[in-house]
Amino acid sequence: MLTMNIIISGTSRGIGHALVKKICESGNHQVVAISRDAAKLEILKNECLLLNPNARVFPVCFDLSSASYSFELLPSVLRHFDVIDVLVNNAGTLIKKEFSEFSDDDFDEIFSVNVKSVFKLTRALLAYFNRPAHIVNISSMGGLQGTSKFPGLSLYSASKAAVAVLSEVMAEEFKDRKISVNCLAYGAVQTEMLAQAFPGYTAPLRPEDMAPFVANFALTGHHFFNGKILPVSLSTP
Repeated sequence: MLTMNIIISGTSRGIGHALVKKICESGNHQVVAISRDAAKLEILKNECLLLNPNARVFPVCFDLSSASYSFELLPSVLRHFDVIDVLVNNAGTLIKKEFSEFSDDDFDEIFSVNVKSVFKLTRALLAYFNRPAHIVNISSMGGLQGTSKFPGLSLYSASKAAVAVLSEVMAEEFKDRKISVNCLAYGAVQTEMLAQAFPGYTAPLRPEDMAPFVANFALTGHHFFNGKILPVSLSTP
């Protein structure tokens, strides 16, 4: 298998954390893992090296809500590799409140992490993508039209809907560059974010269950899909 250079955001916990570990198991690929939590990044690196002493994982501590992508993040990435094969825009946040209780700051925080970081990270890296390359944006079943919606998650769901449509447009704009863009809309997975949204609920899948599927899709999905929003859920709608 060809060595791929992979960037994954939101890797301090949940599916992003499990995804980095899964990809590093084989030692075939190089992974830049982005998170704003330096301590958790170090834990992730150590876990990867325990799985495979030859794992090539490079922690990059960066706050995706900051403005210093070009001056801080980009040099940190290019220090490890200057051609990108796969980008997984996985970082996300959730605030659960009644609609009337949301503040302007809540709106800005949710959309800054869930939507704007997809735009800013992709834009910063655009000149360095291989041909072909694959961008995978992470949405949610809650962000798809016609699926079940839940009180308290209006801004989260709206932000994930924006990611889905943004993915379709990115795919159209980048096709001449041979960059495929797809969007995975997750259903219920037992993460800290899910527990925040639905206290007491036990999901049918764990991050470790999802990671092999997402890893395989990130590495090979662009051979079969482009501009697609794909539900990854055991329930319908």
